Amino acid sequence: MLELRGWALIGATALCLALPGLPTTSGNSAKASGTLEERKLPMRFNWVECKPDCKSWVSAVGIVTADSPRDFDEFARDRDLAGATIVFDSSGGSVNDSIALGRRFRSLGMLTTVGISLRGDNAMRPGIAPEAYCESMCVFLLLAGKTRYVPEAAHVRVHQIWMGDRADDAKAASYTAQDLMIVERDIGRLAKYTFDMGGTGDLLSLSLSVPPWEDLHRLSRAELRMTNLVTTDAVADVLPRDNPVPVAEAKPKTVQDRFAGQPANDEAVVHPAKATKTAEVQTGGVAPADKTALSPPEK
Repeated sequence: MLELRGWALIGATALCLALPGLPTTSGNSAKASGTLEERKLPMRFNWVECKPDCKSWVSAVGIVTADSPRDFDEFARDRDLAGATIVFDSSGGSVNDSIALGRRFRSLGMLTTVGISLRGDNAMRPGIAPEAYCESMCVFLLLAGKTRYVPEAAHVRVHQIWMGDRADDAKAASYTAQDLMIVERDIGRLAKYTFDMGGTGDLLSLSLSVPPWEDLHRLSRAELRMTNLVTTDAVADVLPRDNPVPVAEAKPKTVQDRFAGQPANDEAVVHPAKATKTAEVQTGGVAPADKTALSPPEK
């Protein structure tokens, strides 16, 4: 079956953001590094318990496949996820299955952000490392949140959709009229979804301007706002806690800290950020298991 190329983002560093209030330790850095391999696998959903005085959340790590909507339904069956926060660390995946999954998130009024979930242990609370990646269709899953927060250290990157089996040498490959029909159909579906979720045409324009033979484009802070991917600059809007404590990103900050401290010229003029290559694997591709079960479109 035909697959569309993923707009992928792979790789993370060990810098940690304690959400809420998790100190950075070598043990947690090791856990964050472990998600590099998980990001290449089919998406998995996990409930991260953070009680008694902070909000628990859903961790979503990996590639969206044809099984992901069903897997989420099974995960949600015995849980009340209305208004819950979902934290992404994902390389993207199937276009149509991501759209279906995003609509499920919106119907539940879920909140979205980007990060690597750290479960903690007996000595410390769970937390979130901000140096995570949300690429490809993950960007549109992020858009599904009723409220959307992106930490400054997170990498949100976009790319064109493409035929996955021809992405490695896209210029040399041949394409049929049927291939072009599938791509154009899915661009139309993606456009409708984007506007339904409150995104702007700028998100589509930025994404569809980057061909598969170029590096992914990392969205700048200004572009995150321009595309409506960010609706709040306060982490507490998606991960509140009863007793606020300092939250560490590049340096200690409180949960009330905002992105408003960005340089003024970042707000005034939108300049495309320089695209960057990932350290782990080439953009695109699909989950290694059960390739024939994937729906045709993938990004």
